[in-house]
Amino acid sequence: GLKAGRDFMLAYSPERVLPGQILRELLENARVIGGIDRASAEAGRDLYATFVKGEIVMTDSTTAEMVKLMENTYRDINIAVANEFSRLADRFGVDVWEAIQIANRHPRVKILNPGPGVGGHCISVDPWFFVESAPDITPLILTARKVNDSQPEFAARLVDNALLQNGGKKVACLGLAYKPDVDDLRESPAVDVVKLLVKSGAVVSFFEPFKPDYEIPGARRSDSLENATSDADMVVLLVGHTQFKSLAPDRLAAMTRSRILVDLVNGWNAESFITAGFKVFRLGVGRE
Repeated sequence: GLKAGRDFMLAYSPERVLPGQILRELLENARVIGGIDRASAEAGRDLYATFVKGEIVMTDSTTAEMVKLMENTYRDINIAVANEFSRLADRFGVDVWEAIQIANRHPRVKILNPGPGVGGHCISVDPWFFVESAPDITPLILTARKVNDSQPEFAARLVDNALLQNGGKKVACLGLAYKPDVDDLRESPAVDVVKLLVKSGAVVSFFEPFKPDYEIPGARRSDSLENATSDADMVVLLVGHTQFKSLAPDRLAAMTRSRILVDLVNGWNAESFITAGFKVFRLGVGRE
């Protein structure tokens, strides 16, 4: 039969693009070409050079795959650190967003933003290839995965506690996508939070403008912000879609009877909503 490297060339380039920006990043980002031999890598490079404007780096195919896994594992671990900081701030009575902003003034510190978890088909998946292949030498990677996978529970508890403090059971959840302004719900922590709220007994409605037909058992799908929030006791910002973040306090006040907000992504200016008569709970802010 045919043999790679003798009868045909074989090269691999890991996908490294951002949903919503695929064509731009495909053309402009640096590309890694991994070949089973030098000739294959060079052939792959020559093909990509016909349309890629970014730098093209050649290596072997195994290294190319490890580069991809390393990139996403690195990001997963750094998000886990931010998520743990949000839990610590909640316990210690600190505003994690203020603390991160100040810490990042250090020239060698770049803390990421926390949130309700990690989603998407890459960052939340790729670290497991390392853990499954070498469990004895990947305790940090495994721990980061556990932290990020448990973050939706931390976020849901924040919502549940706000309900206990203020009464009511009806919760309007804004957004389901794994990141802002995309229609990708794969491994989305926002979906997990909604499911946890349903399980805890909340009456949940949700609105996802980029995936309007998506269903979650036990929760009510809404076709508009107004429909989702009109009779809610609490409004929860799960995803920082632009149309949600741009909501002015007076507009939100006009469409819902609720004056209780839970912001899990630091998407709203808390002071402006408080001034407008809302009570605001934020992820990683223990003093509110």
